[in-house]
Amino acid sequence: MASPSEAAHPPEAHRGAFSSRRVFILAAIGSAAGLGNIWRFPYVAYENGGGAFILPYLVALLGAGIPFLLFDYAIGHRFRGSAPLSFRRMSRTGEMLGWWQVGICAVIGVYYAVIIAWALRYTIFSTNEAWGDDPNGFLFGEFLQVADPGIGLDFVPGVLVPLILVWVVVLVILGLGVQRGIGAASVVFIPLMIVAFLALVVQALFLPGAAQGLNALFTPDWAALADTGVWAAAFGQIFFSLSVGFGIMITYASYVGRRTDMTGSGLVVGFSNSAFELLAGIGVFAALGFMAQANGVSVDEVATSGLGLAFIAFPAIISEAPAGALIGVLFFGTLVLAGITSLISVIEVVISGVRDKLDLSRTAATLAVVVPSGLVSVLLFATTTGVPILDTIDYFINRFGIVLVAVVTVLVVTWAYRELPDLRAHMNLTTSFPLGRWWMVLVGGLTPLVLTFILVQEFRDALAEPYGGYPAWLLTFLGWGSAVGVIVFAIVAALLPWSKRTRLDKPASLVTVTSDRSSGKAER
Repeated sequence: MASPSEAAHPPEAHRGAFSSRRVFILAAIGSAAGLGNIWRFPYVAYENGGGAFILPYLVALLGAGIPFLLFDYAIGHRFRGSAPLSFRRMSRTGEMLGWWQVGICAVIGVYYAVIIAWALRYTIFSTNEAWGDDPNGFLFGEFLQVADPGIGLDFVPGVLVPLILVWVVVLVILGLGVQRGIGAASVVFIPLMIVAFLALVVQALFLPGAAQGLNALFTPDWAALADTGVWAAAFGQIFFSLSVGFGIMITYASYVGRRTDMTGSGLVVGFSNSAFELLAGIGVFAALGFMAQANGVSVDEVATSGLGLAFIAFPAIISEAPAGALIGVLFFGTLVLAGITSLISVIEVVISGVRDKLDLSRTAATLAVVVPSGLVSVLLFATTTGVPILDTIDYFINRFGIVLVAVVTVLVVTWAYRELPDLRAHMNLTTSFPLGRWWMVLVGGLTPLVLTFILVQEFRDALAEPYGGYPAWLLTFLGWGSAVGVIVFAIVAALLPWSKRTRLDKPASLVTVTSDRSSGKAER
């Protein structure tokens, strides 16, 4: 016989669910361990004290990263919905926060897929070193055919075809559902990604000059610890790499059984993500050490991050290294796997929100989200002006989208809705690692302070100097426009009515359920 709580809220199968805690953990690791772990962390660590950076990194992980991860888990697991529905069930005024996060994920998804398409193409290029003697010229010239912003919007066939393939893969995975799609893909892709990257690291460690690169990465600069910018970099790296603050972990946690140990799961995901980042640092700098020795220069002259590392520095390494083709296939193949598992988590936030709002089937919601996202992705980023558009939107949506919504969300939930005690009690009911008051202090106090500091610093930098030297129209309409646009979208989406079949009342608390059971009452 169904309990009143079950009658008020559809069964888990209606939305989908992960079959086990293990599958959920793999999916969460897949979301967290993305492109930034491989091409951003090594350089951030190198630039901010080398070996000494490990100290602020660990402080950031334990003091803000994992606590915020558990904050997201608690919201999704307690309120059993997408980001908009979870916040709506928390408070009638909270829905906009969820749609803000959905909007950010929609924007990120349309350009993130493009980078995966580039990596897919470079996996093939690695077999014959198609970039020749000039990886930089090949990337921006023959491959991407980059035009000055505003000059050309011609399609680039070399990007168009793999980009369409990426969206087809995403459509199939997400169309299959939470377990048969996301869960099954994570069970296959994550172990494969780890094996491939371990093979890459081992190969890199045997390159001549690898020790020089590792020495450059891990030699500590203790004086750097006195620089607040180094600490801000550590918190920023942790925050972005864990996929927290913009709806992903809220959504994934809503697909987990009610009596799952969420705090223990969070610790596994947090430390696994950091272990992968450390492994990436070792592999990347071992390879950069080889490149430096081969060219007779110091490591700092070849060290870089982002697109420059992946699509310029590594192709140069592949061209000179023994078994270069193998290194290339492993490196770019890992980027593809890491990118796909992250992309499906980003798009799932949007699909989940649309499903809950309109009460659509999985197939209908997936088509309604993925097809338009793919079209926008192709029209904007598979063109000769795709690179500057991508670079601009990525910069602004990360700095003034993700960070801002995270600060606002944690402050509202903590100080306006006063939900932290309830969330802590919920998490502690089925936990292997109880959350004390220290967790509420870290989430409601330290985290917003640090993120606000980072946000103010980024805002000052953006006003002081035009980002990337791009024209004002590009920064205004696509940069600031994307950051403001997601807020406008959130307001409009929150004003639209919910489907009459979507229940908006707060689910029964596990605390109440357990109390009733201990008194011999029926679960409600």
